[in-house]
Amino acid sequence: MNLFNPTGPLTFAADSPSLVKMLQRETRLWLAEHGDHRYADGRMLLKMVLLMAAWLACYVVALHQDGVTLFLLWYLAMIACAMLLAANVVHDASHNAFFRGKRANVWLNRIVTIPLGLDPDCWRVRHVRFHHGYTNIEYYDPDIAENGLLRQTPWQRWRPFMRAQRYYWPLVAALTFPWYIWVVDWLDRGGLTPVTRHLIQHGVAGWVAFLFGKVAHMVFCLALPAWLMADRFSFLTVLAVYTISQMICSLVLVMLIIGTHWAKGRVQLPPEGGKMPEGRLAHVFATTFDWTTQPVWMGYWLGGINLHLTHHLFPHWNHRHYPALSRIIEGVAKREGLDYQRLSLSDLLSLQQQFLRRMGERPERTEEAP
Repeated sequence: MNLFNPTGPLTFAADSPSLVKMLQRETRLWLAEHGDHRYADGRMLLKMVLLMAAWLACYVVALHQDGVTLFLLWYLAMIACAMLLAANVVHDASHNAFFRGKRANVWLNRIVTIPLGLDPDCWRVRHVRFHHGYTNIEYYDPDIAENGLLRQTPWQRWRPFMRAQRYYWPLVAALTFPWYIWVVDWLDRGGLTPVTRHLIQHGVAGWVAFLFGKVAHMVFCLALPAWLMADRFSFLTVLAVYTISQMICSLVLVMLIIGTHWAKGRVQLPPEGGKMPEGRLAHVFATTFDWTTQPVWMGYWLGGINLHLTHHLFPHWNHRHYPALSRIIEGVAKREGLDYQRLSLSDLLSLQQQFLRRMGERPERTEEAP
C-alpha cells in the first residue's frame, strides 16, 4: 500500500505575472480602502469567546441529564462547538492568520484544541505544509493518501468493494477525526511519519505539550463525565456517546472540506525531476472550488470553509475576509481566463459522487505507481 510519503521537495513554475500583480494590487487596495488588516478583529475574538462559552454551556447541561437521549444530544452539541472552534479559530491560527504573532497563535491552538482532542502541531504540519503545499499530488498530500478503503487517484490499488465507495464513504469521513485524534497524531509525534521532523517542538518538550493536550481532552470529555455521571451511566455509555458525537461532527466537516478538491477531479503524480509545469496559483484554480452556503450566514459560522479556493489562494488571511476576497478573485479570474466557479452545495455533493464513482470503477489495467 502506498501511503503519504513525499520523496523530496517539489518546485512550482512561476505564475503569470499579471495574475500575481492583479491579486496583490486589488487585495492591498481593498485593505487600504477599509483601513483594515488581514488578521482577526474584535468580532472574531467575540465569536471565539461565544463558541467557547457555548461549548462550556453544552458541557454543563450534558452533565445534568438523566436520560441517554438528552445526554447524547447535549454532548453532540458540545462536540459540534468544538468542531466549530477548530474551523473558526484553529484553522486560522495554524496559518498565523488569527493573531499577528506566531507564538500567540501556537498557544491559542494548544488551548482551543483541547475540547476536540486534535494535536494542533501535528495537524498544522499536515494541513499547512503538505496539503496546502501539494494539493491533490500523490504521495505528497495526506488528504488523498492511500488508506485501503477509498481509492482517490488512478494510481492507488483497486479492490472490488471500492465499486461501492460512493455509498460507504460517509462512514470513512465519520471516522476521520477519531482516527486522527487517536492514531495519526501519535504516529506523527512518535516519528513514524514525514510530519515529525517539521513539528515546532521535539524531544521531551514536544512530548509534554502533546501529552498535556491529550490528557486534558480525555479528562474533560471522558473521565470527568464518567465520574460525575457514574450513578446514571456506565463508562461504556459515556464512551459510546463520545464516539458517536465525534463521528457525526467529523462526517459533516470532512464532507464539506474534502469535496472541494474531489469535485474538480484533478489529481496527479509528482513530476519527474520534481518540477511542476504550472504555478502555485494556477494549481489552486485547477484543484479547488468555492461553494455557497444556504443560508449565506452559515458560511460565517463554518469559518468560511465553503470558500475553499479563496482560502488556498489567501491562507494567511483571516476567514472574515473571504467573502470580499472571493469577489476579487472572481473578477481577476475572468480577466485572466481562469476557471472560477462558486458551486451550490448540491452541485458539490453531486461532483463528489461522480469523482468517487469514477475512482471506484475497476481499471482496465491495474496501474502501479512508481
